[in-house]
Amino acid sequence: MRRSALPLTIMMLTLNACAFSRGTLGEEIKTDTINAIKKGVTTRTEILAQLGAPDRLLQLNGRDLFQYYRYDAKVGSLLLIIANFSRVSVKSDDLFVIINREGIVEEVIASKRTDRLDFRFWPFGD
Repeated sequence: MRRSALPLTIMMLTLNACAFSRGTLGEEIKTDTINAIKKGVTTRTEILAQLGAPDRLLQLNGRDLFQYYRYDAKVGSLLLIIANFSRVSVKSDDLFVIINREGIVEEVIASKRTDRLDFRFWPFGD
């Protein structure tokens, strides 16, 4: 019985794998499209024609808030027989367009962070 336990133990300790995964949610928000939106000039109809329906729509004191987003996630995993370790990194690109009661763009807020997302394999701290 001992003879069969040793090879089985060695096999269990050496059977492991690494996995890397990546996923995105939403459409890319292009810088040219953001720059084409002009406060006080661009209309709701033009926003919808350029960007399509917003991913999220909120009402703010009679104004419409259109949110467009793109999420990027990267996962590095160490897969062992007894325990698995993973590290998930998620960043987003966001575009918020506030449209006043007259249907004109009042404010544009944008961020682009997905281009700085790295795979981080080690699951314990930086």
